[in-house]
Amino acid sequence: MCTLALTTGASASELIARKASAVKLTVDESGTARVFYRAAGRLRSVQALGATNARHPSPKRPQVAFRIKYSSKKTRAPQNRCRAYDGPPLRWLVKACKAPDGSYWALQSWQRALPNYGRDAKPVQSSPELRLSHWRGTVARLDVYQDWVYGGRYHGLFGKLSYLGKPVHGFKTTRSGAPLDGYGRNLYLDTYYSAYGTGWRRENAFVARKPSGHFCYGFYPHGADGRGRADGRGGVTGHGQRYRITAIGPGVTPDVVWEGTGLPDFDPANPALVSLEQQFNALRALVAPADRGCQAN
Repeated sequence: MCTLALTTGASASELIARKASAVKLTVDESGTARVFYRAAGRLRSVQALGATNARHPSPKRPQVAFRIKYSSKKTRAPQNRCRAYDGPPLRWLVKACKAPDGSYWALQSWQRALPNYGRDAKPVQSSPELRLSHWRGTVARLDVYQDWVYGGRYHGLFGKLSYLGKPVHGFKTTRSGAPLDGYGRNLYLDTYYSAYGTGWRRENAFVARKPSGHFCYGFYPHGADGRGRADGRGGVTGHGQRYRITAIGPGVTPDVVWEGTGLPDFDPANPALVSLEQQFNALRALVAPADRGCQAN
């Protein structure tokens, strides 16, 4: 049987495999984690070590990263010393345990690469990603608030991503918003029972912005090509009954999820909704004070 031994470095919850099954997680006395799984009809294994938690954003130091070794050769793992998991609740959890040194290892699996605006996914886009994390203490925090934008015409979301009380953000992205360094993090927004159809559908993905780790998103009308039509001339909007945002954790910490029930359509004749919108506008100014594009409109 052939063997692939490839060592890599990455700064995020580590992508281990796509469409993995028969997943097993072990940690030996030295603190090395091993993931065993089946993919594409073959048994595979991965070793990971060398990173815990995350650094706060810095333009001078790289983010922490695992040392990863992949292998397709059947090997016998050292005795598993990982104990039962008693850490914080995690969404998308597959396996988790508590290592001999008191740190936690976890494997999560979710559909990160779904296409935007509820489009039908190709097999490679719908394949769940198996992601590995390692940390001590608390995980990242994802605060999300809902409101209305453009005078109440459209539904919106805003909030921030933080870790240990400090913002999570990168320093450079592509024109489409994909992070170009180990600190940047995209947030993946899903909408439930919307104009796209029943069940959960991917609405969009966007980056947590510097300097405060904030984000703002509006459910504006768009056509089949996904192009925004904020002037209201046709198109559909993806606001739904519920929303869900998944953010890849900073460094090698776990991925975190927020989920909430959608707001009703805005009614300027409803004093309760008008008061709520005023509160949201004030909160936006606090969450993203330096971003003019994120302020009330």
